[in-house]
This record gives sequence, structure tokens and C-alpha cells, in this order.
Amino acid sequence: MTGVLSSQEIRGLIASAALTATPEIIDAQIQPASLDLRLGTVAYRVRASFLAGEGRTVAERIAEFEMHRVDLTKGAVLEKGCVYVVPLMESLALPHGIQAVANAKSSTGRLDLLTRTITDGGVEFDRIAPGYNGPLYAEICPRSFSVLVRPGMRLNQIRFRLGGAALSDEELRALHAETPLVNGTAVIDDGLGFSVDLAPSQGTLVGYRAKPHTGVIDLDLIGHYDPADFWEEVHSSDGRIILDPGAFYILVSREAVTIPPAYAAEMAPYLAMVGEFRVHYAGFFDPGFGHADAGGQGSRGVLEVRCHEAPFVLEHGQVVGRLVYEKMSHIPETLYGREIKSNYQGQGLKLSKHFKS
Repeated sequence: MTGVLSSQEIRGLIASAALTATPEIIDAQIQPASLDLRLGTVAYRVRASFLAGEGRTVAERIAEFEMHRVDLTKGAVLEKGCVYVVPLMESLALPHGIQAVANAKSSTGRLDLLTRTITDGGVEFDRIAPGYNGPLYAEICPRSFSVLVRPGMRLNQIRFRLGGAALSDEELRALHAETPLVNGTAVIDDGLGFSVDLAPSQGTLVGYRAKPHTGVIDLDLIGHYDPADFWEEVHSSDGRIILDPGAFYILVSREAVTIPPAYAAEMAPYLAMVGEFRVHYAGFFDPGFGHADAGGQGSRGVLEVRCHEAPFVLEHGQVVGRLVYEKMSHIPETLYGREIKSNYQGQGLKLSKHFKS
């Protein structure tokens, strides 16, 4: 069957050596519709972000752009504003017909930790062609906070597809009629549109803005940091905020969304740029996200927003992104949510798991 491969099929890729790693892949890496990727033991500080390009290897480009290398074995700080390339523990030998797409994990995106996957011969970030055989690398650029990392940390994840998986708008409308995908009116246009919530039902807190000068965040520490040390609260009493150029914000969607067990979804921009700001996303929504079968009652999407050259007025209900729904080839053995103790089931406005509630 065509579609996004489920957890049990990912295990099949491991068993057939299409997906290998040193050390071996552990069960905790396998998510309902994706596999978490692990950092290796060294980070290369490079002069600039790059793609390998056709006929070139990432190792060749590292030799060209390397400034110095950082041993991660005892933990090391990746500094804000710098670009690093880290060989991952996992490698691929994809069968023909199976392609892969990677994305940052939710907690990575919420820290403004730009993490993208690059491959030998690659001409796009995070997109891996059918039949690719070779190593995987993470390009990491901390943009708001310096972070402490160690080998084995999982900052990004990979999803596998066989054939076409994305639902057409007509199929999406039919699915919404059968199982409501969003509370309220569904805006369906090249995916399911969602808007920003700047008029909460209680209080005036609508988001957070990253402070410009903070300490280091140890990515192993969960529920540890006081949000006030790293974030400024953003309040609105009139349903609008003004985004400051260069600032990074955590906001939340107005809509609560649901991903039925037989589907997955990927967040995408509504437009490449909307006005003077860019909304970028961790990306993957697993089967069961926000779904009643997995302990959810609809979950809102967290928006990671960066303003560009000029201040920009963002207003309540402004459409800022869309969810592209995809068919699963099989329903996963476990769903996102209570079965795997997921961090963000039933979420509203929420910082990454590293901060105290």
C-alpha cells in the first residue's frame, strides 16, 4: 500500500538493513510515523550553511568550509549564531520507490534551534530521494539560545513514504465531513488552513518572545528552566500584536486540530512569506495527535514566528499556515498521545519541554 510508513514498517526497514546505525537503533527512537535521528560524537563548526550538491559528498564540503571541530562525547555547547554539521548515527540504503523527508522535532523548533538534514549529493534540505544510499548529517544553527548537546540526542526525525501520500482538497473535505479535523469552519485550500490566536478566552497572554541574552540550555534537562530567564511574555488586549524585526516568538493556532489514526500531517507555510514575517515549524504531526482514541480532544498547533525587515502587525484570526494531510500505508501499532507518553498531546500555548510549566 502507498502512503507514509508506520512504526511497524519502519521496524521492517531496520530488519532489512535499509536503515542502519552505530550503535544500533533503539526502540525509543521509533515513533508512530517517523524515526528519531541521533547526534554522533563530533560537530564541525563551518563558515556557512551548505548543500552537498550533485556528485559531491558532505564530507568533501566539510573539508572545504570547516573552521574547527567540537568533541561532543562529554557534552559541548553549540553557540548561538554559529553553524554546525554533525554526522548522525543513522545511515540509509533506501529501496527504490521509498523516499524520505526529515524535520526538526517539536522541542527543537520551539527553541529556535534550526536543524536540517543534509545528504551526499543532496540539492534540498530535509528531502531524500528514493534509493539514497549513504550517511545522514544534521546541520544545526542555534538562533535564539546556545545549547548543550551530547551524542545520542534526538533533534530531528525522518519519515518514509511509498508513492503518493498527500490528500487532495476534495479528499480532505470528505475526511473532515466524516471525522471533523478542526473545531469550527475548515478552511481547505491546498491543505487545511489555520490561523493565529491573539484573543484568548481567559487573560491576555498570547505568546512568548525570546530574550536576546540568556544562559545555555542543556537539552537533557526536562522541566528545569524558569521561563522568565529566557522568555518575555507577550500580551494583547485588542487582538493584535506588533512583531519586532529579528525577534523570535512562540504563538498558538486558534484552531484545535485532529489527526485520525490512519493519517499523518505536515505543517507548511500558508505562503512562503506572509507580510513581513515567516512562520516556520517543527513539522510532523503523528497519527493520533489531538484524537480522542489517543487521549486527545483536539490539540492546537504551536507557531514559531520570526519577523523580518520591518515591524509587522499580526491580527487575531489571520491565516498563517496549513496542514497537509497524508495517508498512512497502515495504521501504526501505537498512536501519538497517551500510549507513548507524548509531551504535547492536548496542548495549548506551550513552550518546549525544557521549561517549567
